[in-house]
Amino acid sequence: MTKTLSAFERQLCDIQGRLFEYSLKKGLDSADFIEKFMNSGTCGFLDLPYDRLQWAGEEYIMEELMDETAVEACGERFANEELYWAGYIYRYWHYMTGESGREIYAQAKARRMKECYLGLHSMDAAMAVEDLMEIHRQENAHV
Repeated sequence: MTKTLSAFERQLCDIQGRLFEYSLKKGLDSADFIEKFMNSGTCGFLDLPYDRLQWAGEEYIMEELMDETAVEACGERFANEELYWAGYIYRYWHYMTGESGREIYAQAKARRMKECYLGLHSMDAAMAVEDLMEIHRQENAHV
């Protein structure tokens, strides 16, 4: 299921990674931020083939999200690298599969991304997505 991402798609992966890092600078609870972002209309705009928000920086995207929903300012904060990786991988996953942020988050919640960071962050992004999808499939095979 490999797909070569365009320069624009890779740039959006990077922007989303930086957005997730920015949540740390804003002092936000990491799991709450990730859940609310991935299920937000703001994330939905990034899922579109084209939207003006895709050309905005992480600060502006954060403002859009904060206008849409409240994110907890206290709680656990993931490491900077974990946040960047999670944001990047979620966006990469969208480009690989066409799934929405909401659909992707249902398969790999914030806690899963934190748990898998150490084992998957040094892999090719496509392989990491495939592994995350397989973990989800295996968990649901027993349901």
